[in-house]
Parts: sequence; C-alpha cells; structure tokens
Amino acid sequence: MASELVRGHAMAWPSVTGFTTGVNLPRVARIRQKFDATRITDAQAHVRAAVAASAIATRVAPGARIAITVGSRGISELPALVRGTVEALKALGAHPFIVPSMGSHGGATAAGQTEVLHGYGISEESVGAPIHASMDVVELGSTDLGVPVYMDRITWESDGVVVLGRVKAHTAFKAPIESGLCKMLAVGLGKQRGAETMHRAGLARTIPEAAKVGIASGKVVLGIAVVENASDQLMRIDVVEPQAFHDADRELLVASNAVLPRIPFDHADVLILDWIGKDLSGSGMDPNVIGMWRRLGGERSPDYRRIVVRDVTEESRGNAIGIGWADVTTNHLVSRIDYASMYMNCLTANAPDIARVPMTMPNDREAISIAIRTSGGSASPDAVRLVHAHSTLRLEELMVSEALLADVHANPALEIISDPMPMVFNAAGVLVGVPAH
Repeated sequence: MASELVRGHAMAWPSVTGFTTGVNLPRVARIRQKFDATRITDAQAHVRAAVAASAIATRVAPGARIAITVGSRGISELPALVRGTVEALKALGAHPFIVPSMGSHGGATAAGQTEVLHGYGISEESVGAPIHASMDVVELGSTDLGVPVYMDRITWESDGVVVLGRVKAHTAFKAPIESGLCKMLAVGLGKQRGAETMHRAGLARTIPEAAKVGIASGKVVLGIAVVENASDQLMRIDVVEPQAFHDADRELLVASNAVLPRIPFDHADVLILDWIGKDLSGSGMDPNVIGMWRRLGGERSPDYRRIVVRDVTEESRGNAIGIGWADVTTNHLVSRIDYASMYMNCLTANAPDIARVPMTMPNDREAISIAIRTSGGSASPDAVRLVHAHSTLRLEELMVSEALLADVHANPALEIISDPMPMVFNAAGVLVGVPAH
C-alpha cells in the first residue's frame, strides 16, 4: 500500500528539466581494478572436509538436532557452503536444519526471513536440510554491564548450533571485532528483540560480551567463518572452536580489511551506484566505501560530493535501507520501496536517518544532471569527476569520466579497457551504459 501511494505521488512530481537542460554530461571510459584473485574453487568440498577434520564429533552425538545459522547477507556460494556443512553433520549421524539468523531482517517475520533465504537459493531441496523459522527467543542471561542476551528459541531447544558467518568490516562502527561469528551469535540469533537490544546498548562494546554469554550457554558446537576477496569470491574458510570465536573474528577482520574493495579515488564530484540492497551490504550501501563520515561524522574522506542511487535489488525485497545516504534517486527506485520492511530494519538498528528518501527525479538522466549541478564541481563536462559503479560491493569494473583518467594512468592497479564515450540513455532517460559485474 505504501509503495502504491508513493508511486502515485511520484507520478505527480514535476520534471526539473529547466534545471538540467544546461548540464552537459561528461564522457566516460570503462576501467578495471586489479584485485587479489585468491579464491577457493570448491566451497562445498572444502567446508565438508574442514568440519570433518574438526573436533565437532566430540560434541555432536548421533541423532542430535543441530541448527546451522544462515543470515541475510549475500555470501558467495552460500548454498554450497550450507550444503557442505549439512553433509558433514549428516556424516556424524546428526539431523541438521537451517535457522534464519538475521535479527529483524525479512520484515521481522518468520515467513519473511524464510523468503530471504529462498532468495539466496537456500531451501530443503538445495541444501538437504529443512528451514525452521520463528521470531521467538529465550533470554540466556546478561553481559557484565547488564545487557540481556537472547537466542532464537528453536536453536535453544536443539542439541547445538553451528554458527556460519562472514567476517567483514561493519557498516556502523569500528572495533577489533565487527561483523563475524560473534555478531551472528549475538545479533543474528537474537532475532528482532536481540538485535534491537544490541544496537541500543552499542554494538562495538556489546557484541563481544554478548557472544561470551552465547558461548557459555553450551549450545555452540562449532563456527565456520568465511572471508571473501575483493571480487566477492570465497578466499578463506576457517573452522573455529567455540572458545576461539573472538580471536578468529579479530584475525579474520584484519585479513578481510586488507582485501576490502574500494573506489580508487579520494575525491569525486558524483558517484553513481546502480544498486543498493541488503544482499550487497547490511546498510544497503557500505559506508566503508562511500565514506564512514556519512554515518559517524568526522573528516570527509573519501569525499564523493553527490551520490546517485538508481535501483534496489530484488533480493532486498523492497528494503531500501541506506537510501538516506544518497543525495539523489529516481522515481523507479522509490516506487519499489517496502516501507514496513525498511522502517523495521532502521528502527531495530536505531538509525532512522538511513531511511530518509532523498531528492527524487523522474529518471536517471535528470538525477545525474542534478547531482552534477549541485556538486560544487566544474560546470565543464571535461572537468567533472564522475564515477559509476554497480554497487559498493562490486567495484572491479567502473565507468569514470575523462577528468579522472590522469589518476587512472598514475595507478598501476588500474587499467583502461575502453575509450571515453558519451553516457547513453534510452528514450525514457534510463542509463543503459553500465559497468559489468
């Protein structure tokens, strides 16, 4: 209903063509970043062997019902990772099942969270284990500072849980432990109630302490921590004993940050992102890429003066969280927002600002033109510093304006793969020359 109202409202908004007709768009060239290509080629076999070689057999008896956490992030080869874990547990005589572990995502409903998993290819047919979803929780105890810690009730009533998660920089804070096994245990398995409690208490301080409570419960039988390379491919899979979660999260965060993909320019007048979405970043678009100052304040580095976002991914199911960091968007994106899902996510994260809808234009051409006009950069198209990317997750290939080509030539990690060309739009003003991914 909300989307229908917005769609009807957007139809009535006037064009700002009078403000954009004098804006000349720059020509753009296609470039490629050279990233570390280290990757694991058979994730299913790798994780199956790693689990089998661990000490999990000492904690899992034949017939045990074992939960496997699966979150709302678009982890590379996620079905293969889960399937390999299921196979390893079945080889021990266990009965594994999947539990959605994503805090309030999926609209904070069991059905919504199951649908999120289906969107990632996770189903009983694809991984060999059923999905058991609920939003009910039990309180495990409290941290030393008195913050209550919660766990999904179905997981609590099982015989144990394998915590599967990706280790990566968080989008809301900086600390030795950010996104990883501890966060999956403290926030993901805490469902909406636990996630909101963790956010309100302060994630940086509370996640490590809450994870200690979760581990002390005796429910955790193993951790599987994955790290992706800059091209969104699995490069490391570590099987972690419960008592080593904190050390593993610290070590793997350093490894992940070393390969975190970034835009290779410290300053641009305009950054165009084709996609935002929960599958791309927990915050829709990653402030580690667009500038953490947009979330935490402080020095504007890197400084992308205007950000244009064009669409929200299907996997995000209308949750356009992060749109509040953009400066300009399109009617098309706004018409696809599921406000209930987005607001629930933002309220749980105690971050209503990232749900603010920015200036909304009828099409891509006008959105980009307005961004250029208001960026404070040069009026000359030859001098406009513009970067066009698929998303903050996929940055191997970019489109950049001619004003940035000197920077490209000076950086040995960059290569030009096409000559400069005009930006191309269809008759409806939709940008059609986009980066590959």
